[in-house]
Amino acid sequence: MKSLIKYTLAAVALMGSVAAQAQNTASGYFLDNYNYRYQLNPAAGNSKNFISMPLLGNVNEALRGNIHLTSLVFNRDGRTVLFTNPLVSWEEMDIKDRNNITENLKLNLLSAGFSAFGGYNTVSLNAALNVNATIPGTFFELAKQGLSNRTYDISDLRFGALGYGELALGHSRDLKVLPGLRVGGAVKLLVGIANLDAHFNRADITLGRDSWEVTTNADVYANVGGFRFTEDENKRGEKYVSGADLNGEGSVGPNGFGAAFDLGAEYKVLDFVTVSASITDLGFINFNNTQYATTGGDRSFSTDAYSFTVAESEKFDDEVDQFRDDFGRLYELQNRGNIGSRTASLDANLNVGADVALPMYRQLHFGLLYTHRFGDVYGWNEYRLSANWHPIKCLSANINGVVGSFGAGFGWMLNFYAPGFNIFMGMDRSVAAVTKQFVPLNTNMSFNLGMNFPF
Repeated sequence: MKSLIKYTLAAVALMGSVAAQAQNTASGYFLDNYNYRYQLNPAAGNSKNFISMPLLGNVNEALRGNIHLTSLVFNRDGRTVLFTNPLVSWEEMDIKDRNNITENLKLNLLSAGFSAFGGYNTVSLNAALNVNATIPGTFFELAKQGLSNRTYDISDLRFGALGYGELALGHSRDLKVLPGLRVGGAVKLLVGIANLDAHFNRADITLGRDSWEVTTNADVYANVGGFRFTEDENKRGEKYVSGADLNGEGSVGPNGFGAAFDLGAEYKVLDFVTVSASITDLGFINFNNTQYATTGGDRSFSTDAYSFTVAESEKFDDEVDQFRDDFGRLYELQNRGNIGSRTASLDANLNVGADVALPMYRQLHFGLLYTHRFGDVYGWNEYRLSANWHPIKCLSANINGVVGSFGAGFGWMLNFYAPGFNIFMGMDRSVAAVTKQFVPLNTNMSFNLGMNFPF
C-alpha cells in the first residue's frame, strides 16, 4: 500500500515535472492549414496531402488542475520542504474541498493524409497516456494537522492511469445533397498497455483514547504485464497489501484490445460563417490479467500504527517517506490476485464550434469553441475564443483565451507552411512561471509541436 499512496502523492506534487482519451491541441481547431484538425473534428479535411515526421509529427502534452505545486511544496530557509513540514502553516496552503489534476500525453508515431475515394483520408499511429487524480481536501488536512483533530472523513479519493496504442483510419467528404455540409468519421483500433484504477471510497478516522478507530472502503484494479501486489503483516497477524512491483511473470507490453470511434460535421451557414460539432474517443479497451486488491466493502479496525505527524527534517525525501509510510497503513487491502479481464472506457470529448470571418478581410476570422470531457469524476468543460490570422500563404497564427473548470488562461499557435515542409508549435495554456528544474508552478499548461511534409 505504501507504493500506491506514494504514486498518488506523486500524481499531485510531481506531475508537473513530466500527463488516452488523449489530448489534442484545441488552439488548432480553427487554424488554417493545420494538418491535424481532423483529430479534433474528423469532418475537417486538408487542402494538401501530407506525411508526418516519424515521432515528431504531432506531440501533445497537457496538464490541468485546480491544485498547484505552490500549495504543496515550499521554500523555507533556503531549502525545499513538503507542506507537512511544521514550518508551513495550513493557512498558506490553497486546498479545495475537491482537488483535481489530470495529465494527457499523445505522441504521433506516424501519420499521413491524402485525397482519394471522393474525400480526404487519414491514417495515424499514436501512443497515448492519461493520468488522473481527484483528492478530497480532508486528505491533506489529516496529513497536515494530524492529531489536532479527533475525526476525519476522507471520501472519494481516486487515482487512474491509462496507456495504449492507437491505429486510426479516417475519412471526410462534402455531401452534395446539402451544399455546405461536410461530414467525417474515424475508426480506431486500440492496444492496451497499462491501466490502473484506484477507488479509495471511504476512510472514517476517529482518535480514541489509545488508538485510531478506522473504517475504510477501497478497490484497486491494475492491468500491467508483470505487475503484482506485495504483502506485509500487521500487528494482528493479518496480511495486507503493502506495495507493488513489476517483477512478476510477464512483461510490460500489449495487455488488451479495444476500439473507438470519432464522428464530426461542419456546415457553412453563410460564405463567412461555419458551425461544427464532433465527438471523439467513443470506445473502450478490454484488458487481460486484472490484479485486484480490496477491503471487501466497509472494513473497521483499531490501530496505533500511525501518528500522522511530521518532524522537521533536513531532507525533503524524508518528509515524503514519513508521510507515505503513515498513510500506507491506513487502507489494509486484501490481495485477491488475478481476477481475469476488465473493460476500461475512454473518456469521450465533445467539441462544438462556430467560426466567423470578416467579410471585408477573410484572412482574419474568429472562432468560439466549447469542449466537454466526459467522465464520472475526471470530466471538465472549457470555452475558448480565438482570433485566427492567415496573412500570407506560408503562415497562419492565432491567439486565444480560455475559461472553464480549471480557471482562465491564454493560448497561442504558429503554423509555418512552405512547399514540402510544415512546422507548427503552440500552447493551449501558456506557462507563466516555472521552478529552477522547469517544473510549472501552475498545473494548467499544455504544449504542442510537430513537423510534417506536405505534397
